[in-house]
Amino acid sequence: MAAIESCELNSANGNQKPQVETAVDSIQIESESKIDEPTLSKRARKRLLKHEKWLEYRPIKRAKEKERIKKKREEARLKNIELGPSRKQLKNMNLTASKSKLRIVLDFSFDHLMTDKDLNKCVNQMSRCYSVNRRAEKPLQLHVTNFDGKSKEIMQKHIGYLNWDVNFWTENYLDIFKKEELIYLTSDSDNVVENLDDSSVYIIGALVDHNYHKGICLRKAKEQGIKHGRLPISEFLEMKSRKVLTVDHVYAILVNVASNGMSWKEAFLKVIPQRKGALAKPSANDDEQDTR
Repeated sequence: MAAIESCELNSANGNQKPQVETAVDSIQIESESKIDEPTLSKRARKRLLKHEKWLEYRPIKRAKEKERIKKKREEARLKNIELGPSRKQLKNMNLTASKSKLRIVLDFSFDHLMTDKDLNKCVNQMSRCYSVNRRAEKPLQLHVTNFDGKSKEIMQKHIGYLNWDVNFWTENYLDIFKKEELIYLTSDSDNVVENLDDSSVYIIGALVDHNYHKGICLRKAKEQGIKHGRLPISEFLEMKSRKVLTVDHVYAILVNVASNGMSWKEAFLKVIPQRKGALAKPSANDDEQDTR
C-alpha cells in the first residue's frame, strides 16, 4: 500500500515509472536474498555448535594441560624419574646428530596395489614411524623411497611434512644404497635377523594389503637379488595369529632394540598388540644375549 501511495503522489511530477521500478526491484532483491540464504541441516547446526564450544574452551584446556605437564615433571624430579624429551628438545633433534647410524627404508613402491583407504592407512603408519623415531633416545636414519605416487599426493595434505627429519626419495633404494648392504624384512623369509648391524640397510615394505599379496616382499627381494630376513618373533614368542605386523609396529620394534636398548623379547612384548595373543616363550636363561 505504501508503494502504491508513493506512486500516486509522484504521478503529477511524471515520476511514477521510476518509483514503481524501484519498489519492484526492492521486492525482487528481498525475495531473492531469502531464496539464496543457506539453510543449515540439524546435523550441520550441531557440528557448528560443537566447534564453537571447542573454540571457547580451547584456551582453558590448554592451560589445564600445561599445568598437568608441569605437575608431572615436578613429581618426576622429586622421585628422580627420567621423562621423555620435551617439545623443545624434540624440535632440536636431527638425524645427522644422532649417535645411531642404523638405516631403515620404507619402500613405497606398492601404491598401485592398495585402495585409497589402505593408502591412507599406510601413510598414517609412516607418520607414526616418524613420531616414534623423534622420541627415540638415538633416532634411526629413516629413509622413504619410491615416494612419488598416490601416497605422496595424500601426504601433501599434511602441511609441513617436508620439514620432517626424514629422507624422502623419489628414487628406488637400489639407486641410493649399495646392493650388498640391503636386507628386505619379510615374515616369509627363512633367514632370521639375530642382530642389527649399522653396515646394513633394512627395508620395510610399505604395504597394507590384508594378505591379498602374500609373499610379495620376499619375491621382490629374490628378483632384485638382495638379501632378505625376518625378525626373530618365533624364537621368543608364541602367537595365536599370523606374525605379520604393520609398518609402524616393525619400525617401533627396530627402534626399541637398536636405540632404546631393549632385547628382542622386550621389544616384541612392548609393541605387538595384545589382540595377537603374543606370549613369551619360557627360556632357561632369562638374561638374553644383547642384540647390538
